[in-house]
Amino acid sequence: MVAFGLLDVFFSMLFFFLFFVWIMLLFRITIDLFRDKDTSGVSKVLWFLFLIFAPYLGAFVYIIVRGGGMAEREVAQIQAQDQAARQYIREAAAPSVTDELARLAELKDKGIIDDAEFAKMKAKIVG
Repeated sequence: MVAFGLLDVFFSMLFFFLFFVWIMLLFRITIDLFRDKDTSGVSKVLWFLFLIFAPYLGAFVYIIVRGGGMAEREVAQIQAQDQAARQYIREAAAPSVTDELARLAELKDKGIIDDAEFAKMKAKIVG
């Protein structure tokens, strides 16, 4: 029977953690490589091969050499997503011209606003 001691458990967990860190770095760097429009395809392939054959060295060299651009591309991506989300919310939440005119007609029919106010508000909505 083989004994599996506390130190063996510690090293197994350490190796698993380091492997997990490398996988996460590989995903982040691969995403950054595909996101970068300035880097040629050959350069991307060479970086990726460097990451595969020299895992930690490749990841650390990539972060040192291209880390600043990596952060800028990440920020640009987040800002583009934020802008798209804000635009979608504006379009989805804004009432349409037809809805506004129907609401104005309803207010006029109920006698809440008169013809002059209706015409003024209608001109404001229609533009």
